[in-house]
Amino acid sequence: MRWLKAAIGEIYGLFVDDGHFALAIVAWLLFIWLGVSLLPDLAAWGGIVFFLGLAAILLANTRQGARR
Repeated sequence: MRWLKAAIGEIYGLFVDDGHFALAIVAWLLFIWLGVSLLPDLAAWGGIVFFLGLAAILLANTRQGARR
């Protein structure tokens, strides 16, 4: 059974290297989705804001990784 746990851990590691990074992306996605759903007038800006948020998350994660 150890091999199964190790295999699942390896597969998980292929897709999620940093849990906080993945959680921040999912949270930002939900935030934008709710914002566009509740305020349809701002839907035109949704893509731009989504991109800028993802860029900021990536930059913050890169800076944190460089410090380690």
